[in-house]
Amino acid sequence: MNARRRFLRDIRHIGALAAPLILTQLAQVALTTTDIAMMGMLGPTEIAAGGLALAIFNQLRTMGTGLVTGTGNLVSFASGGGDHARIMRLVRASFALSTLAALVFALAMPFVATPLAWLGQQPQIARQAALYLAAAAPGMLPCLWFQSLRQYTVGLRKPGPLLAITLVSIVVNAVLDYALMFGRFGLPALGLTGIACATSCVYLLSFAALLAVVKRRPELAEHLSLAAWRADAQALAQTWKMGLPIAATYGSEAAFFTVLTLVIGTLGTDALAAQTIVNQVIYIVFMISVGLSQASSIGISRACAQRDYRGARRLGYTGLALGVAAMTCAALPYLAAPAQVLAPFLGHGAASNADVLHLATGLLTIAALLQIFDCSQNIGVGILRGLGDVKSSFRISIIGYWMVGLPIAWSAGLRLGYGIYGVWIGLAAGLAVTAAMLLRMFEWRLSALTRHASGGNSS
Repeated sequence: MNARRRFLRDIRHIGALAAPLILTQLAQVALTTTDIAMMGMLGPTEIAAGGLALAIFNQLRTMGTGLVTGTGNLVSFASGGGDHARIMRLVRASFALSTLAALVFALAMPFVATPLAWLGQQPQIARQAALYLAAAAPGMLPCLWFQSLRQYTVGLRKPGPLLAITLVSIVVNAVLDYALMFGRFGLPALGLTGIACATSCVYLLSFAALLAVVKRRPELAEHLSLAAWRADAQALAQTWKMGLPIAATYGSEAAFFTVLTLVIGTLGTDALAAQTIVNQVIYIVFMISVGLSQASSIGISRACAQRDYRGARRLGYTGLALGVAAMTCAALPYLAAPAQVLAPFLGHGAASNADVLHLATGLLTIAALLQIFDCSQNIGVGILRGLGDVKSSFRISIIGYWMVGLPIAWSAGLRLGYGIYGVWIGLAAGLAVTAAMLLRMFEWRLSALTRHASGGNSS
């Protein structure tokens, strides 16, 4: 088989799983996009407070998701090796860990007002953010349960109707947002807090819908067990051993964004509102890389189970090429039509503030390059995870984000006076260094596995 045919085959292999995952990720991010658009109807202060609350919520949700993301690879490896008996044990362990993480996070979320004030946030914004998180806390449990269930189905390469469920959730979320913000349909008018209440309800409904579908499909119901209390020590240890470094890596990245959001918060309400809006724009596009990363990772795990390391390398670089191409195409509207890109978020209360629009337009120029680096590092984490290496990603993230990106962001943004643009330049630099190091580690790990396999065969 020539190189062109192999490349096309790998594209089809990744695309078959990535396409529904990308569409599902895009649909899921539409939930927060709808939330932020609704915040825009309330004004810049609500966007700033809600964006700060979402940054904290996403920090915790991302860490919890990382804790169970390895379930997909473990299930894929067990399925590829024909060890079906382990799959149910892995599912129970995943639900046990997601339940524990969700309870810890939910208990901590309502008490952020004082720490935020200590970190230089305006008292009014800190109070509103804390109220938002208190209302969002009950949704953390079904949110992480959904992720456990999702990783199980993805690991078996049978993601099911994730897209349909999420599309329905978008409609329900938008209706509940509006009703609870303004007191429609007999519901109380809760303003910004109403958006958080709506999102908690939607997380619960989404999990219930996916669970009902999985139980009706024999090939999925066969290995499904929600009995987290029956998780055995070996499966828990294996899931924890793989999930903890992933959670730390995801948490490191999310914390990097969160800390920079806090830094931007000290620059004023307009800067924080602009950060919230543009961050959401690139977060939407970032979902493409999340789907490609996960699909490449699952494919590499299956290839490694069969000792096909050349195939694993091809899948890794094919996923990366697809991601970079997608990010480049998505960046063109940022440069050509920034006003149209920002219009959905600036159509109401924030539109009267020209400073928010000006700052957000400038950030889009930086975002055009930044999201290529962000995509590359995300795919780098995924393809390393496919090789079973989840520890290197965390170590690399510490260097790239915190030892390179943060000092540049702090110096350029606050010391040199470039404000929010300087912070984003540091963000881009941290992501670029992280991406380069992850891809170098992927190549090194693959070379080591190939040499080991060749030595074993020759002996």
